Amino acid sequence: MNMNKIISGFWFILAMTLNFGFFYGDPTKIAQHSAYELFAAIVINLIATSYKLGDKTQLGAVLLATSLVADIQLISAAIVWAVSLYGFKDFNVTVAVSIVSLSGGALLANLVSVILFIGDTLKSKR
Repeated sequence: MNMNKIISGFWFILAMTLNFGFFYGDPTKIAQHSAYELFAAIVINLIATSYKLGDKTQLGAVLLATSLVADIQLISAAIVWAVSLYGFKDFNVTVAVSIVSLSGGALLANLVSVILFIGDTLKSKR
């Protein structure tokens, strides 16, 4: 077994599942989406991104791109949440839907990353 593949795969899949945990629920009810889970998804996505740095293959470039997209989407969701709650002090349904939609985009990027990772693993020889 390749220990590097195990560790990196762990972080990729954990990032995707945490993101899904935040995304799942009614987008109009922010109470169904935990700020702590969004924070955890951001941190784990950043860790997963760090595992994709340094891979000089074409697949590595695509994996890094998907991870950067997920990072930007999740950080944007956190910024929208913080600015609307603490800056404008106007947190409404539109803001909640925007936050959940941004995490949905990150979830899609994470899903693409995991699918590519699994495809590369299945393609590689022992």
